[in-house]
Amino acid sequence: MKNYDIVIIGGGPAGLAAAVSAKENGIESILILERDKELGGILNQCIHNGFGLHTFKEELTGPEYAGRFIEQVNELQIEYKLHTMVMDIRADKVITAMNREEGLFEIQAKAVILAMGCRERPRGALNIPGYRPAGIFSAGTAQRLVNMEGYLPGREVVILGSGDIGLIMARRMTLEGAKVKVVAELMPYSGGLKRNIVQCLDDYGIPLKLSHTVVDIQGKERLEGVTLAEVDGKGKPISGTEEFYSCDTLLLSVGLIPENELSGGMGVELNPVTSGPRVNESLETNIEGVFACGNVLHVHDLVDFVSEEAKAAGKNAAMYVKSEGITDRPASDKGKKPCVRLKATDGVRYTVPETIHVDRMADTLTVRFRVGGVYQNCFISAYFDDERVIHKKRPVVAPGEMEEIKLTKEQLEKYPDLEMITVKIEEA
Repeated sequence: MKNYDIVIIGGGPAGLAAAVSAKENGIESILILERDKELGGILNQCIHNGFGLHTFKEELTGPEYAGRFIEQVNELQIEYKLHTMVMDIRADKVITAMNREEGLFEIQAKAVILAMGCRERPRGALNIPGYRPAGIFSAGTAQRLVNMEGYLPGREVVILGSGDIGLIMARRMTLEGAKVKVVAELMPYSGGLKRNIVQCLDDYGIPLKLSHTVVDIQGKERLEGVTLAEVDGKGKPISGTEEFYSCDTLLLSVGLIPENELSGGMGVELNPVTSGPRVNESLETNIEGVFACGNVLHVHDLVDFVSEEAKAAGKNAAMYVKSEGITDRPASDKGKKPCVRLKATDGVRYTVPETIHVDRMADTLTVRFRVGGVYQNCFISAYFDDERVIHKKRPVVAPGEMEEIKLTKEQLEKYPDLEMITVKIEEA
């Protein structure tokens, strides 16, 4: 069995940034395990621009952004295995993986960083009636077909769901000569970034129908059309509002789910809201020495934030390994302060992290979260127990855009008996 200080599961943007950060923080023995034939993850098929404005201060395409990190990994001589499927991770950090060259093998790690990314929610999770004709794709599959394989999935397109991939594919299909007839969204608001609605729908005259869903699919061999209907406040179709659209392709952009089968299998506690691991200020899960970052933790809207989070995970994993796993762990050391819990309420759906050990946190900690609806002229507030400490005015907050607040160690040290930080939306 081979031994490594840090093993990273996933060679996408999170895994690459975590590996570079761990190496820069003094760890030599690092291995990235990637199941695809190349590093870079989902970015390889995201050929549109808009990446890297925060990280590199310039606008890049997805492959260019991934390429920057792949160069760093190669320059730092970080080891990686491609075409390698991780089958199992044990709580004692023994990883079982397989590939063509080595067959089934085991690796012992001192620390593990989970960076498996996320997957799309499939049609089966949607309860759409009708046959199963050819021509129904998830938006990500269609993106891969168009951008990497060179195939056009169809000529007349309806898109269900207004997540960022769906919006971007509306523009992409239009540029390739297809006719995108409509984008339908079940919720009364879009799930994507505002800039994508403007650049991908408005600029091309593609209508966005909010509070609408697909209620029927026509066609047996190949899709021939779909019926849309308006939905009420509970998401139930309203009789009499049905509209038929003839089309040969339906793209589904109905949400992303973090890939956490491995995490759950090894005993990592998952948050039911994000479907990702529960983590502390170091992005460490409930299993000591197992860290998580990127879309496996919670779905991000910008890859720059994935890299920023992964950088922190890589640094914290490096610190963990250097201390041989005997970091000042408040749980085992009775004299230490108890951890501070974070509570999401009143419009805030979750927070990452969920707990903070003040004595172990960095000087500044970014707490990220999403809201559960569209709020205008509101405040993002944080209460330290019962005292309101942060009160940020916002013209609008929406579920499609991730929000954040910054906490400083200095600020938290002023409250030695603090038990809970509550993050909420308050109406102006």
